[in-house]
Order: sequence, then structure tokens, then C-alpha cells
Amino acid sequence: MSAKAISEQTGKEFLYKYICTSAAVQNRFRYATVAAETDWGRLTQEHPWLLTERLVVKPDQLIKRRGKLGLVGINLDLQGAQEWLKARLNKETTVGKAKGVLKNFLIEPFVPHTQEEEFYVCVYATREGDYVLFHHEGGVEVGDVDAKAQRLMVAVDEKLSEEQVTEQLLTHVPDGKKEVLANFIVGLFNLYEDLYFTYLEINPLVVTQNGVYILDMAAKIDATADYICKAKWGDVEFPPPFGREAYPEEAYIADLDAKSGASLKLTLLNPRGRIWTMVAGGGASVVYSDTICDLGGVDELANYGEYSGAPSEQQTYDYAKTILSLMTREKHLQGKVLIIGGSIANFTNVAATFKGIVRAIKDNQGPLKEHEVTIFVRRGGPNYQEGLRVMGEVGKTTGIPIHVFGTETHMTAIVGMALGHRPIPNQPPMDAHTANFLLNASNSAKTPATTRTASFSEPRTSNDVSPAKKSKAGLPADSLHSILWPLKNMVTGNWKAKATTLFRKHTKAIVWGMQTRAVQGMLDFDYVCSRDEPSVAAMVYPFTGDHKQKFYWGHKEILIPVYKNMTDAMKKHPEVDVLISFASLRSAFDSTVEAMQYPQIHTIAIIAEGIPEAQTRRMIKMADEKGVTIIGPATVGGIKPGCFKIGNTGGMLDNILASKLYRPGSVAYVSRSGGMSNELNNIISRTTDGVYEGVAIGGDRYPGSTFMDHVLRYQDTPGIKMIVVLGEIGGTEEYKICQGISEGRITKPVVCWCIGTCATMFASEVQFGHAGACANQASETAVAKNQALRDAGAYVPKSFDELGDVIRTVYEELVANGTIVPAEEVPPPTVPMDYSWARELGLIRKPASFMTSICDERGQELIYAGMPITEVFKEEMGLGGVLGLLWFQRRLPRYACQFIEMCLMVTADHGPAVSGAHNTIVCARAGKDLISSLTSGLLTIGDRFGGALDAAAKQFSKAFDSGMLPMEFVNKMKKDGKLIMGIGHRVKSINNPDMRVQILKDFVKQHFPATQLLDYALDVEKITTSKKPNLILNVDGFIGVAFVDLLRTCGGFTRDEADEFVDIGALNGIFVLGRSMGFIGHYLDQKRLKQGLYRHPWDDISYVLPEHMSM
Repeated sequence: MSAKAISEQTGKEFLYKYICTSAAVQNRFRYATVAAETDWGRLTQEHPWLLTERLVVKPDQLIKRRGKLGLVGINLDLQGAQEWLKARLNKETTVGKAKGVLKNFLIEPFVPHTQEEEFYVCVYATREGDYVLFHHEGGVEVGDVDAKAQRLMVAVDEKLSEEQVTEQLLTHVPDGKKEVLANFIVGLFNLYEDLYFTYLEINPLVVTQNGVYILDMAAKIDATADYICKAKWGDVEFPPPFGREAYPEEAYIADLDAKSGASLKLTLLNPRGRIWTMVAGGGASVVYSDTICDLGGVDELANYGEYSGAPSEQQTYDYAKTILSLMTREKHLQGKVLIIGGSIANFTNVAATFKGIVRAIKDNQGPLKEHEVTIFVRRGGPNYQEGLRVMGEVGKTTGIPIHVFGTETHMTAIVGMALGHRPIPNQPPMDAHTANFLLNASNSAKTPATTRTASFSEPRTSNDVSPAKKSKAGLPADSLHSILWPLKNMVTGNWKAKATTLFRKHTKAIVWGMQTRAVQGMLDFDYVCSRDEPSVAAMVYPFTGDHKQKFYWGHKEILIPVYKNMTDAMKKHPEVDVLISFASLRSAFDSTVEAMQYPQIHTIAIIAEGIPEAQTRRMIKMADEKGVTIIGPATVGGIKPGCFKIGNTGGMLDNILASKLYRPGSVAYVSRSGGMSNELNNIISRTTDGVYEGVAIGGDRYPGSTFMDHVLRYQDTPGIKMIVVLGEIGGTEEYKICQGISEGRITKPVVCWCIGTCATMFASEVQFGHAGACANQASETAVAKNQALRDAGAYVPKSFDELGDVIRTVYEELVANGTIVPAEEVPPPTVPMDYSWARELGLIRKPASFMTSICDERGQELIYAGMPITEVFKEEMGLGGVLGLLWFQRRLPRYACQFIEMCLMVTADHGPAVSGAHNTIVCARAGKDLISSLTSGLLTIGDRFGGALDAAAKQFSKAFDSGMLPMEFVNKMKKDGKLIMGIGHRVKSINNPDMRVQILKDFVKQHFPATQLLDYALDVEKITTSKKPNLILNVDGFIGVAFVDLLRTCGGFTRDEADEFVDIGALNGIFVLGRSMGFIGHYLDQKRLKQGLYRHPWDDISYVLPEHMSM
């Protein structure tokens, strides 16, 4: 959500720190917080004024009207304050319907003053601007300030002046205080804007001859502006509404949400309740809560929450395990139910998210069975059939009763089943598999469809459709093309025209962002709608250079240009009039403002959620001035069957075909929720001839376009015969529809339902999934709006459960009176399924190009040879342990890991004179980069330099395994004219031993279970050194034979496996890995020393020319 309440202490801290005013603000930072654990001695040391001044004490827990409730202690000394607190601290009290414990209190200096010195001031945000309310009589008895107060509206992007304040707000204020108050109110308003407040109320504001005192304060800030205001806000703590505890599990989910691009929400209402929900989608989560409460489950509803935005399997698992842990802490006499519900997803892979839930169910199957939990599942969307199958399977394998339903079942039907209000079908009908969109579904020749023409966006002839009625104001229905309807800007009074028809058969769009999946979905929709050309003309992505991106158009591959900047895209594609912005919440504002500079753009869809409200309002104002329609923010977009769809709207092709979105119907809808818009596609396709157009305006408090904007468009579009509106709690936009119906501006049948009816049944305030889903006054509740719509003449069902029935009834009436004429259904063209999706569904198989058995990076956590990376660090396996996993696919004994690390250490470097280091140095001095220089050194490794590990291991192993005596082995190698690999050193000898070998020998003798091959090699060394002192077992030879002993005796390998690792060159890898460290060291050393190009000196070269040439 965006607007979040902050404590009075936080609000005052912001004000005292950052307000800029010449008015003398008194008692800055003079407040003390008290809780049960407060040490009074320490508190008085930190705030010595507590001992000397009269005090005011009050709870700081978002409680309104504390004075009237007797929750303010006034004019007390410290002892009196302590006694007052003793009677209230940690005591339960009732505020309205909410019961809660008083835990946090605020103590401030008492300010002696008269009633005449008390004032009321409030600033709050609306769509058009910010209202400043002022009343010259503040305090406990201020009464109905909305009716009493002077009111001044500051339009978006405008500034407040002291003259305005004085003239319009301070008319009843004594002249002596006007200047101080005007200056303070302007400073307060600037603070409100700078720190992204959405609500700021001070009552009373006391003005005496000494200055200004802020006595009581209530405030909300726009939490989405955290990335802008973090430096000033710091870490803000948002307290829960009074009557609801702050649970650690809520904080845990909030932390997961903050770290994720998905949306994860959890509010605990009654942890002892028997009805728990795990719902996908912000709108759907409200609908399920409504239905539970409608069916009498409000007292047993344990939680509200939602997961949406394609969370990963691990995120879904973490969310699910939290819910399952909470619901299995206390038993219930009737057992418990878990409702895993959701609308039809637009882009979330249902099977992938269900994997996390299934894993959580398996991990908690014991407690779930012990607490007699029954689970009801209903879901739709991409790959939902596989998700439902997996969910059904886990029920069978665990013995937990799990009832599974898909899109064939009404979204909230499972609530009635779970609460015992409707029977549970034994074998629910299942819809066709996702893969069925490969085939033409032409067996149904007739559907209840409206008459259609070849070009769905063309106007119908007079024979096809009855003319739209005129409104009472005499406004005629406009033609379908180039209709402009007036939108009055409430701030400036200027009339701006926006197009009635946003999308046509030939609409072209630019997509901002590298959203290849969404673009391919749009192209598949275009193809199945029989469009002549793709709807996406180009993409804009600032993080890469201009290039072409490959997509499919039916069976054919096509290229779509991608531009680094918007200017180039607009110049080269003047036919484009729609921008679909997948920009992040941080960049969406700038990219949208830039797009509106191009007159060709008439419609902008903003997908991002979490854009600060102040930025959204500025975009709305600019769009109104330029005649641009904005859909969003926080939306999936919209769809016009047969013409155009925005991004992921409508889901994948199976849903497009199932909901008949490839051709227009007669019903247009508008909703806030993206997920619920897809559910409306499903409901409307099952109860009518289908959708003509649908828009999800977005869940933010200030959507770019409103319900009424689109309802008026639908009213003026002849092809639309009835309108469906899915409103919700919060805001007052639905009342404009009531007005439009009452005044005759809207004459077409309107079916409307506002979700969020459960809110009035809760004891404390609940912020639902959408930022705008919160009622700030009685008129904004869903119940009030549903009644107003019903009174105005809209068709309003009794609940969401009955929405489909009401839509069907209205549609059948229109068919009966001839307004809608059923038509022949024309099957759409087939579209091939993408390979990646077909594989995801398990429909195809293909031999893999690569096979790997050492590492898997696809999951939530990197895995080395079956061991998660977290376990690698937890077990402190070290580099040797990791090498064991990646090279040998074994968890080696500790001594083996240590030996590997020792080998790497002793082989790391052997000076600059050896060939590998020499090459590396020469390359570095030639100005080559690190990789080139390292590669140059590594290429010298072979039998003559560093590559003797494998050869020594093979030679000694073969001789030992054949039973050859050491002397026989030496003689045979001499007879064959071969060198014994691993024997001999240029510098070291029996009299000047190599300490590297000595260190390794001591370790091996102490820790290895057996050293047969090493002992054999040492016997060979005795023979060779008797002939020449430097024919010692060198470090390469030692590591080679010792490693064979390790592989053969550590218990982790068979003899064949050990020999295979030697044969495939694993031992040389030790030298390569170790010596790479030294080569890199030489490279860095040369760069650090700034050595120039190397040229070998002439006197170190023997020039030997052929004799006949020298003559």
C-alpha cells in the first residue's frame, strides 16, 4: 500500500527536523516515550524537563479522539503522570469496535493556553491536488471540521502562498496572529510535500505570544516514496491499527515483500480462527474475504493476505510455510480449513508457484493432519492444470483432504464448500488442457455471440445494431471512429478531449522495457485475431544499444527493432499512438513524462506498482492537459478482443481462446484489479457472447484514468450493449457512475459490484492488497457504494458469488428484446506453441545438448554435486571440499580436503624463471589483459613443465600394479629410453631437499590410511639418487603418486573410479589451478611495477646461421 499511518512521535520528529518557517515552533523534540519496560531513572536523565515541568500523557497508538475517550492526562507532575499511566499501561480498552492493549505512551510538556489560542489545521491529498483545511476553533470539541473549516485546494504542481492562506483560510483569525499562522501553514504545506505526506492533521495547533505549539498530530506518509525520502525518513516503523497486534510473522512477510519484485502481504486478524486463506492477487484476496464474511465466517477468519506478481517457488514456499505454521499452533474443535484461491492469472506460472505451496504442505503434513486441516484450491492461469494436478497428488500421498478446482468452477464457490454451505462435487469437470490451443476448437458452430463483421473495429450497419439512446442532456452517440468526449479538468476548468476509441484493428504500440514474453503474447494475440500486422512496432530499452529482437508471427520468425532512446523510436515509427511502459517504479515517471512530449502518443499503459502518489498525480495532470489517456499505474493493462491487448492482459493463448477474446462480444468491463479483470473475462464469456473491451485501471489510489472515464467511452461506443464495473472499497469514483445513470448520461445497462464489503465487519482497519483499497470515511465503504449504485438504477448483485448470474440475466434480456443478436462462431487460426512452454507443460521431449552432473544453478540456491551452497559454508568445507564436490562429486574426508589445499599452496608459484611465469610476464609487459597473459602461461604446461602429475601417477601405478620391483621399473624405463615422470629436479637434490615435498610427505604419512604407491615411489627415488643426487621425487611426482593413494584408500571411490580420474587428467588440474594463482600474481606484479615492453637482449641469443650463407 502507499499511504501508511505513522505514530505521533514520528510525525512530530519529521516536523521538528525539517519544517522551514519563521514562526517560533516551541517544544521541539521535547517528548518522551513510555512503555512497560521503561526505566524511569534513565528516562529522567535523558529528559530532565520531566522533573521540573507540568506534563501531558497520552497513548501513541493511532487512536482517534483520545481527549473525548479520556485517554489524555493533562497538567500533571511526574508522580501524577506515573500514577495516571499505572492505571492504563498494559490495560485493555475499547475504542469503537476495536479492543486493544495500551502499550505505548507519549509524555510532553503541558502548554498553558486559552481556548481562543487553539486552532485546527489539516492537509490531505486528493486526485486534483492537496486540500488545506483550517478552523479558528480547534481542540477536543472541534466537531465536524469538514462542514466548519475554511478550505483551500492547492492544485498539483502549484505552490501555496501566505497571501492565499491569509485571504482564504484566516478570515476569522485575530489580525495579530495571521502573519504567524500564514507563515507556519505555508511551511507545514511545504514539509507535507517534501516528505511525501498524504495526510497531516494538527489539532489543536496552539499559538501564543511565545510561538507555535503542536499539541496533537496525526499523519500518514506515502510509503512507496521510501527510495526518495530514505535519507530524511530513516527507518520508519509503521504501527498497526489499534486493536491489532504487530506479529513477527507479519514483519517477516513484509521483509520478504520488500526484497521481492512480487507482492507478498499478510495481516493476522484472529490467530485462533479456523478459516485461513492463501490467495493469489490483490483484488481476489478481497473477494475471498468478502465471501467468507458474507457466509458468516467473519469471527473465524484468521488472516488477510495475498501473493501475486509471479513470486518464485522459494518465495511462495516461505509464504506458505508461515501460514501453515500459524494455523497449526492451536487446535479448533471443528478442525480448520485453508482456502488456496485466486482469480485466473495473467502471467504467473501457476504450477511453479504451487510447487512452493506443495513443498510447504509436505514439510508440515504432520501438524496439518493433527489439526484436522482441510484444504480447498481454486486457480486458473498459465499451466494451472499441472498446478492443480500436483496439488491433488500431494493430497493423496499425504492423506490431507485437498479439494481441487479450476476455471470451470466459480472463483468463490470453494468458500461455500469450505464453510458447509454447498456440497463438494466428487469429480468436478475439468477444462481442456493448456496444450489444446494447438487445435482448432470448431466443434461448436453456434454461440450466443453478437453480430460481427470482418473488421471488428468498424462501425456496424443500421441493420446490425439499434441506435444508442440519447442522454437527458441530448448528447448523441458518436460514431466508432475518432470520437472525442470531453473530460473537464476540475482544477483549471479547461476542457480537454480524449479519444473514445483507444484501440483499433491497426493500432501500433511501442513497448518500453525488455519484456520479450509480454511482447510475444501480444503478437500471438494479434495473430489469433487475424490482424494483418503485429501490434508492436518497436521496443525501447535504454540499457542496450540499438538492435533487433527476434519474435514469432504465427509460424514465421520476425524481427522487431529495439531502440536505446525513445526519440529514435518515435521518429522511425510515426504510426505508433500507444506506449506500454514496463519501466520500474523508479523510472516510470520519467519515461511517462518523456512519452507525453510526443503528440503522436494518445494512450499510455503503466504496469509498475508502487509509484509515489505525488508523481502519479503529476502524470495525470499532464495527461489531462495533453489529451492522453493513462491506464495504470499498478495494472496489467486492458484488452480489446479482435483488436489489441496490452502486455500480459488476458493470460496465455489457452485463456484467450477459452474466454473467446479473439473476437468482440457485446459486454465491456472496467475493474481495478488485473487478476480480477481476467476473472471477468472468464465470467463474461460463460454468461454472455463475450467481451467487447476490458480495462483494469489499476489498484493505486489515483489511477491514471477512472471508472467513469471508461464507462463514458463504453456508453458512446455503439458496439457495446452492456457495461460491467468491478469497483472496490476506497475512493468515491463509483458515485460518478450513480450520477451518470441518474442524469441519463449513461443509458446502457450497468452491472456493478464493489468488493471490500467485509471491511465494515472488522473491528480494526485492514489495508487490502491495492493501495487505494481503504475507506477513509463511511461513503467510501463498499457497502455504501453498492447501495448507492442500486438506488441509482444499476444492476447490483447481493454478493460477488451472484455477479455472473446477474450478468447472465441482463444479457438474456438484451437478447430477448433484440438488442443483441446471436451469431455464428468463426474459429480462430491456430498458433504454434513456443518450444519452451511446450517443454514446461511436458508435451515434448528433446535430447539435451549438454549434460552436467556437478552443479545446478536453476533453483533458489546454487547446488554443488547435490549440496546447497549454504550447506557448503555451514559445514566449513573450504576450497578443498568444494574441489572435491566439483571434480570428484564426492564429499571427501577432512584430511583429503586439507591435502588438496596444501597441493594448491605448494604449486602456486615457483619463481619468474619457469616457462609459464616467463610467458605471463612477457604478455603482461606487452600490454595484454589478465586473461590473455594467464592463458599464455597456461599454454606452456605439459609433460616438460608442470604436466608430470598425471604421467607420474600413470607410470608408477602401472609398474606397482603389475608387481614390478622398483629396480625392475627403473631398468625397464632406461631400456625403453623413457624418462621417469616425477623424478628429477634442476636445483634440488638428495642433499638439498625440496621443502615442499617434505611438508607434503609429513602430512601424508600422518593422515593417509595407506601410502603403498608413495612408498613404492620413494623406493624408486633411492635407486635413482644413488646414481645422481638430483634425481629425486619432485613435487609433481609426489603429488601424483600421493593422489593415487588418496583416491584408492579414502573410501569414496572404487578402484576403477580412482583409475578413471587419473586417466582423464584430473591430477594435472591441481597444478593448473594452483599455478594460475602464481601467474596472476606475476601479471599484477608487472602492472603494479609499470614494466615496459620486454625485448630479449642480443647477448643472450646465439645467432647460428647456415654455414653456406655465412660464406
